Amino acid sequence: MIKSVLPRVVVLHNIRSVHNVGSIFRTADGAGVEKIFMCGITPTPLDRFGKYRKDFSKVALGAEKKMPWEHVARTTVLLRRLQREGWHVVAVEQSPRARDIWKVSSKLRNKKRIAVIFGAEVEGLSTSILHIADAIVEIPMYGEKESLNVSVAAGIALFGLRA
Repeated sequence: MIKSVLPRVVVLHNIRSVHNVGSIFRTADGAGVEKIFMCGITPTPLDRFGKYRKDFSKVALGAEKKMPWEHVARTTVLLRRLQREGWHVVAVEQSPRARDIWKVSSKLRNKKRIAVIFGAEVEGLSTSILHIADAIVEIPMYGEKESLNVSVAAGIALFGLRA
């Protein structure tokens, strides 16, 4: 198995869909991510009784049992903690401050530790979260649609930022 040579973690902010989160778990495992942080209302692999959720497992295909994860109530608190620990926070979001991921990916790969954050399916990432981020990247869109499903965007970004 090939692993990323640089540490990577994923932060999921208020993602509602169990299927999107399960898919991100599977993709993160394939991309060599070390850990996933689920913040706010983002569903975890376990239900309220501590059992694995069938709908989550159906999409994650076992990654939910292998991938280290943690639920954190407040995203901003987590991001500041990660920065204090030396992580470079990269937000994937459309924003006037966003840079094309393909134009900056080689520069970002030089960072020792990257925490990649993805936001809610409709609302995305808030201004307060974007203000904390060390970098904001976006995936260029060429068709009529202005955005991708968050799990698809996660796949593109995680593999694009791999070392």
